[in-house]
Amino acid sequence: MKFIETNIPDVKIIEPQVFGDERGFFMETFRTSLFNEHCAEREFVQENHSKSSHGILRGLHYQTENTQGKLVRVTKGEVFDVAVDMRKDSPTFGQWAGVLLSAENKRQLWVPEGFAHGFYVTTDEAEFVYKCTDIYNPNAEVSLKWDDPSLNIDWPIAADKKPLLSAKDEAGLSFTDAPKF
Repeated sequence: MKFIETNIPDVKIIEPQVFGDERGFFMETFRTSLFNEHCAEREFVQENHSKSSHGILRGLHYQTENTQGKLVRVTKGEVFDVAVDMRKDSPTFGQWAGVLLSAENKRQLWVPEGFAHGFYVTTDEAEFVYKCTDIYNPNAEVSLKWDDPSLNIDWPIAADKKPLLSAKDEAGLSFTDAPKF
């Protein structure tokens, strides 16, 4: 596995070595010792799988309790995945990192605790799988406004298009008003 730095040192892209031929492929998607060495020492306690259609934007989400680190990947289609640093004492506070994750490139993204996370589906549909370091706690979930001008996230959305959002994400908080860590 190759561990690639992003503009935020704690957020890492993980690129597996893929072995393939006409029959298909094999790749190792996770090894605790390598993850601990290159990303962070964490125990994953929950794994989730979602499916979304083109144009759907999920996020930017985080929890103020049961704070989750997430190791995310796409098993079908492609998404633009984003992590926003919500840690007040961090030198990258308020900055974001984004990467295209797809079934084709097989990349993963490590999004540590203290980050808001979201993705935008760029293909007809996408299936998204992620491991979490803590359980889902809907009572502590926050939705940060995806298009907050102070974040200036460069989403790959055509100027004449609007992403499809849940009601919760439509009502997302501004970065200024959102709780921080």
